Amino acid sequence: MAEKLPLEISCQTVKTKLDAGDDFVLIDCREPDEYETVSIAGAELFPMSQLMARAAELEPYRDREVVVHCHHGGRSMQVTRWLRQQGFQKTQSMTGGIDAWAEQIDRSLPRY
Repeated sequence: MAEKLPLEISCQTVKTKLDAGDDFVLIDCREPDEYETVSIAGAELFPMSQLMARAAELEPYRDREVVVHCHHGGRSMQVTRWLRQQGFQKTQSMTGGIDAWAEQIDRSLPRY
Protein backbone atom coordinates (compact mmCIF):
# COMPACT_ATOMS: atom_id res chain seq x y z
CA MET A 1 0.00 0.00 0.00
CA ALA A 2 1.18 3.51 -0.80
CA GLU A 3 2.46 5.76 1.96
CA LYS A 4 -0.37 7.58 3.70
CA LEU A 5 -0.60 11.29 3.00
CA PRO A 6 -0.50 13.60 6.03
CA LEU A 7 -3.93 14.82 7.17
CA GLU A 8 -3.00 18.43 6.44
CA ILE A 9 -1.50 20.25 3.46
CA SER A 10 -0.24 23.84 3.44
CA CYS A 11 -1.72 26.67 1.36
CA GLN A 12 1.65 27.04 -0.38
CA THR A 13 1.65 23.37 -1.41
CA VAL A 14 -1.93 23.63 -2.72
CA LYS A 15 -1.00 26.76 -4.72
CA THR A 16 2.02 24.94 -6.19
CA LYS A 17 -0.18 21.99 -7.17
CA LEU A 18 -2.76 24.31 -8.78
CA ASP A 19 -0.08 26.20 -10.70
CA ALA A 20 1.48 22.93 -11.88
CA GLY A 21 -1.89 21.63 -13.07
CA ASP A 22 -1.65 18.59 -10.79
CA ASP A 23 -4.56 16.17 -10.90
CA PHE A 24 -6.46 16.79 -7.69
CA VAL A 25 -9.85 18.05 -6.57
CA LEU A 26 -10.19 21.19 -4.42
CA ILE A 27 -13.35 21.12 -2.31
CA ASP A 28 -14.70 24.12 -0.40
CA CYS A 29 -16.79 22.77 2.50
CA ARG A 30 -18.06 26.17 3.67
CA GLU A 31 -21.66 27.29 3.27
CA PRO A 32 -22.94 28.95 0.03
CA ASP A 33 -23.04 32.47 1.55
CA GLU A 34 -19.39 32.15 2.59
CA TYR A 35 -18.48 30.89 -0.90
CA GLU A 36 -20.21 33.92 -2.43
CA THR A 37 -18.15 36.23 -0.20
CA VAL A 38 -14.82 34.76 -1.29
CA SER A 39 -13.63 31.60 -3.03
CA ILE A 40 -10.53 30.05 -4.55
CA ALA A 41 -10.70 29.69 -8.33
CA GLY A 42 -11.33 26.08 -9.27
CA ALA A 43 -12.72 25.03 -5.90
CA GLU A 44 -15.97 23.03 -5.92
CA LEU A 45 -18.52 24.06 -3.31
CA PHE A 46 -19.54 21.08 -1.22
CA PRO A 47 -20.95 22.37 2.10
CA MET A 48 -20.18 20.27 5.17
CA SER A 49 -23.88 20.53 6.11
CA GLN A 50 -24.76 18.63 2.90
CA LEU A 51 -21.90 16.12 2.99
CA MET A 52 -23.84 13.02 4.02
CA ALA A 53 -26.69 13.73 1.60
CA ARG A 54 -24.31 14.40 -1.30
CA ALA A 55 -21.59 11.82 -0.54
CA ALA A 56 -22.39 9.82 -3.69
CA GLU A 57 -21.35 12.84 -5.80
CA LEU A 58 -17.81 12.42 -4.48
CA GLU A 59 -17.55 8.80 -5.61
CA PRO A 60 -15.63 9.69 -8.83
CA TYR A 61 -12.90 11.20 -6.63
CA ARG A 62 -12.40 8.12 -4.43
CA ASP A 63 -8.95 7.28 -5.83
CA ARG A 64 -7.85 10.83 -6.61
CA GLU A 65 -6.16 13.37 -4.39
CA VAL A 66 -8.73 15.56 -2.67
CA VAL A 67 -7.93 18.78 -0.81
CA VAL A 68 -10.68 20.20 1.41
CA HIS A 69 -10.73 23.78 2.68
CA CYS A 70 -13.03 25.89 4.82
CA HIS A 71 -12.65 29.24 6.60
CA HIS A 72 -9.91 28.45 9.14
CA GLY A 73 -9.36 24.67 8.86
CA GLY A 74 -11.72 23.22 11.49
CA ARG A 75 -14.55 22.03 9.25
CA SER A 76 -12.18 20.86 6.53
CA MET A 77 -10.36 18.68 9.08
CA GLN A 78 -13.68 17.12 10.14
CA VAL A 79 -14.62 16.52 6.49
CA THR A 80 -11.16 15.09 5.74
CA ARG A 81 -11.38 12.64 8.64
CA TRP A 82 -14.91 11.60 7.61
CA LEU A 83 -13.93 11.09 3.96
CA ARG A 84 -10.93 9.00 4.99
CA GLN A 85 -13.26 6.84 7.09
CA GLN A 86 -15.34 6.36 3.92
CA GLY A 87 -12.27 5.14 2.04
CA PHE A 88 -11.06 8.37 0.43
CA GLN A 89 -7.48 7.80 1.56
CA LYS A 90 -5.93 10.63 -0.51
CA THR A 91 -7.92 13.39 1.20
CA GLN A 92 -6.16 16.27 2.95
CA SER A 93 -7.28 19.39 4.81
CA MET A 94 -5.75 22.73 3.78
CA THR A 95 -4.19 24.22 6.91
CA GLY A 96 -5.62 27.60 7.88
CA GLY A 97 -8.39 27.54 5.29
CA ILE A 98 -9.26 30.36 2.93
CA ASP A 99 -8.30 32.90 5.59
CA ALA A 100 -4.67 31.70 5.46
CA TRP A 101 -4.91 31.59 1.64
CA ALA A 102 -6.01 35.26 1.58
CA GLU A 103 -3.16 36.15 3.93
CA GLN A 104 -0.35 34.11 2.32
CA ILE A 105 -1.29 33.49 -1.32
CA ASP A 106 -3.75 36.08 -2.66
CA ARG A 107 -3.95 39.26 -0.60
CA SER A 108 -6.58 40.69 -2.99
CA LEU A 109 -9.19 38.29 -1.56
CA PRO A 110 -11.60 39.64 1.04
CA ARG A 111 -11.31 38.26 4.57
CA TYR A 112 -14.18 37.80 6.96
